Amino acid sequence: MINLASKDISHSLGKFIVTAIGVGMLLGIVLIMIGVYRGMIVDAKSLLNDINADIWVVQQDTLGPFAQSSRLYEDLKHQIISIEGVTETAALTFQTLQIRKDKKMIRTTAIGYEIGKMGRPARIIKGREILKDHYEIVTDAKLGFDINDKIRLGRDIYTVVGITKGAIFNNGEPLVFLNLKDQQKLQFLFSNETIRNDRARGINVTNSNIVNAIVAKVTKGYDIKKITEYIKRWKHKSAYTNDEEIVILTKNLIEMSSKQIGLFTIILIIVSSVIISLIIYTMTIGKIKEIAILKLIGIPNFIIVKMIMQESLVLGILAFIAGNIFAHLIWNKFPKNTVLLPIDALMLFGIVVLVSVLGSLSGVYRATKANPAEAIGE
Repeated sequence: MINLASKDISHSLGKFIVTAIGVGMLLGIVLIMIGVYRGMIVDAKSLLNDINADIWVVQQDTLGPFAQSSRLYEDLKHQIISIEGVTETAALTFQTLQIRKDKKMIRTTAIGYEIGKMGRPARIIKGREILKDHYEIVTDAKLGFDINDKIRLGRDIYTVVGITKGAIFNNGEPLVFLNLKDQQKLQFLFSNETIRNDRARGINVTNSNIVNAIVAKVTKGYDIKKITEYIKRWKHKSAYTNDEEIVILTKNLIEMSSKQIGLFTIILIIVSSVIISLIIYTMTIGKIKEIAILKLIGIPNFIIVKMIMQESLVLGILAFIAGNIFAHLIWNKFPKNTVLLPIDALMLFGIVVLVSVLGSLSGVYRATKANPAEAIGE
């Protein structure tokens, strides 16, 4: 039996393929938007996975150090490690910096960590970790620095001793790593002029023994949740397990962005479905006389409906293939981390099939209403 859809498609194959590619580019953008959202989740978890702490201790009544500002005295780590079950503690600072590279300012996030403890760079591909107490820095490859390059931060010059790859903050910014003392100096010590002015006012605040978070490791077999509750109750600080910190990051920092991405994705899917509907309707109108002839010679409606739906499905499937190819060609050009997962493509394929069927209904309606008398009309 002759397949009417294949015959009709082959009659205008070039236009059909170009149309599918056009719709496919829209679907490709849908995949990219989903990939950006997936990338945000990966970025949010990346740093926490690298630090690999069991407990995060921050300022009381805050969601710090990522969702809110948090300040603690560094010596709190000695109190935390005295708790039964805690085997290691480390102090960390986080600060947004603007680093000059070839007359261009690059935004980055600096982590201050204690040498050899949690928070040290975990993705070094060149060079080494920080070994000296002062003026050494590890940067991510995205920043474009190389070993032994010099970077001015504040009033000091730092030497690049290591390069990481894929070390990113929760917002996708590349990370740099500094010794904790250097980072505290950058973040918490005032300039000489400010210190002199404060002294003239009778204020003497020069303590830089401040950090943004204390992280802790717990011995296997101890209840992390109970230790966290103990810290909250007796140390009067906010404390979160690593899983709770991941929830804070994904819910409080990414929720709004995910809603925006979701809205754009829905809009693009609606636009794609409207375009497919218009294309199928236009194709149906263009061959309405041929449809009338088919009716005149006794071809039943379900054969004509089948033809239109098949054309719509073929258009949707070709558009999906073109969209996949397009997305995989451009995904790494985006400044944000973009993660394309097969499950997302499969989900989009199901949506495309549904949209194609629904989009064909306008053409089906017009075809079923075609009058056989139109076959002999002008």
